[in-house]
Amino acid sequence: MSPPAQPLPPRFTVVIPARYASTRLPGKPLRLLAGEPLIRHVARRALTLDAEAVIVATDDARIAAAVRDLPVQAVMTRADHVSGSDRLAECAERCGWEDARIVVNLQGDEPFVPASAVHAAVDALASGDAPMATLAVPLGTVEEWFDPDVVKLVRDTLGYALYFSRAPLPWVRDALARSRDRLPPDVPLLRHIGLYAYRAGFLRRFAGLTPTPLERAESLEQLRVLEHGHRIRVALYAGALPPGIDTEADLAQAESFLRGCG
Repeated sequence: MSPPAQPLPPRFTVVIPARYASTRLPGKPLRLLAGEPLIRHVARRALTLDAEAVIVATDDARIAAAVRDLPVQAVMTRADHVSGSDRLAECAERCGWEDARIVVNLQGDEPFVPASAVHAAVDALASGDAPMATLAVPLGTVEEWFDPDVVKLVRDTLGYALYFSRAPLPWVRDALARSRDRLPPDVPLLRHIGLYAYRAGFLRRFAGLTPTPLERAESLEQLRVLEHGHRIRVALYAGALPPGIDTEADLAQAESFLRGCG
């Protein structure tokens, strides 16, 4: 007897939101990494992920031109979007995708994201009933826990997000009363990884949701989802995650990372 056929992996589309303006690293998508614009590195990485299609959603013709010779599609979007998810929602509408299509938001500053991380987010979405999924990893240091540039999260017992914050989360009262020099044991301290998977239908719905007080306060787009009563499934990712790029120091670190891989 033949073994049962294995289910096919979920099909998905990768969209890279790439706006020219960046508070911390102006013109980030066009900054050079190993002599090429950063957006080209991210697009080439996306092409290795077995996606049905790779799209760069941008507000700047120079960014579209930077990937013109690659087998990706550039979709021009508005410059006034509040978040990357809003930009993806416009892209979904322009492309006319069916509601069930899985769309992965690959940040335009993640040139080294592992394929296994993308597939973990896709699998978390496809195997659950939430309209959106993302990833988390254990926090590594107490410095990360208190760093506002590191987003923390807490989950419920079923793996759905309860809250995301730039503040130390959760606040482990008794342990922190004794010391703030080390991470408390036996507490799930998680760092959010800003990689999202959604259904295209939910992306359209997201764009119609009013930005919320907590979203604005924390500057975290995923809080709009929670504040409006929708669920986000959070998969724990066990692999190593190379650095993203937010600052000049990150760009220099990425150069070193590439040299180390060479």
